[in-house]
Amino acid sequence: MSEHTTAASVALPRRPEDPSKATKPPVWPITNTVTSESSTPLSAKCDRTSRADGVCCKELKQEERTLIDPDVVRDVIIGLSDGLTVPFALTAGLSSLGTSRLVVLGGVAELIAGAISMGIGGFLASQAERDHFRFLRKQTSARVSVSCAGEMEREVEEILGPLGVDEKACRVVAESLRKAGSETADAYPSSAEDLRLRWSNDVGLTAFLLKFGEGMEEVPTKRLYISAFTIGMGYLLGGLIPLLPYFFIDKAQVALIYSCIVTGIVLLIFGAIKARVTGASAGMGGIVWGAFSTLLVGGIAAGAAFGIVRALEGSE
Repeated sequence: MSEHTTAASVALPRRPEDPSKATKPPVWPITNTVTSESSTPLSAKCDRTSRADGVCCKELKQEERTLIDPDVVRDVIIGLSDGLTVPFALTAGLSSLGTSRLVVLGGVAELIAGAISMGIGGFLASQAERDHFRFLRKQTSARVSVSCAGEMEREVEEILGPLGVDEKACRVVAESLRKAGSETADAYPSSAEDLRLRWSNDVGLTAFLLKFGEGMEEVPTKRLYISAFTIGMGYLLGGLIPLLPYFFIDKAQVALIYSCIVTGIVLLIFGAIKARVTGASAGMGGIVWGAFSTLLVGGIAAGAAFGIVRALEGSE
């Protein structure tokens, strides 16, 4: 085997014999790495020739689950859960006051107002998150521009140190980030100020401190409208389900029974799908728990509303 086909290996520190004696996470010093004069990019390096099966590590597949965008899932859950529980609780309470017509009128009015309100709330919440990020980015950028190299190295070490990166590696990372930010700022002439600022926001110490130190990323403008639409439509579609029996059954008390059955089934299905899509389910037990916990929340909300209306009705 030629020296050009053999990948460089890095000796990792051995784990302690007694795991209980380990008070700090393992540290991999940068001095242990083997440097090479070759300009081969990291993405092209592979050590499949040293493996008995001849399979590259990048080709080893484990069980994968493709999950939906967590922001979209969050908005759908907020809209549907509120749509299934709030209108259901309202119709359950109104069913003791009169015919199904009264329940339908009150339910539709609440449903439309609630969908608009929830959509506006989602828009304003995303807008506030975006504005907060931009304000924090401006502050962090100003702080980075006036801070010395030692202070930036200390902040980088505070982020990477608990993950097992030693101080020397943190200094190298901080220096690389500092150079990346300054080179990006100098790469564009003043005539391309907007382009320079756009790219400089994505690299360097400011972007690193925001993303890995504060755990924040900029919210795209389109996200505001997607969040408003998703939450509002989720509330509208979810709220129609408990109202459906009242459109076809005149007697509110009878329609309430069918509404409870339909809404209960939908809550079970919604809870199971939510547990599966979000990746929170641990096998069938997790899915069952997600279904029944969602049903429990909806049942408590409906029971509370119905009980309060009954209590107020009896006090008159």
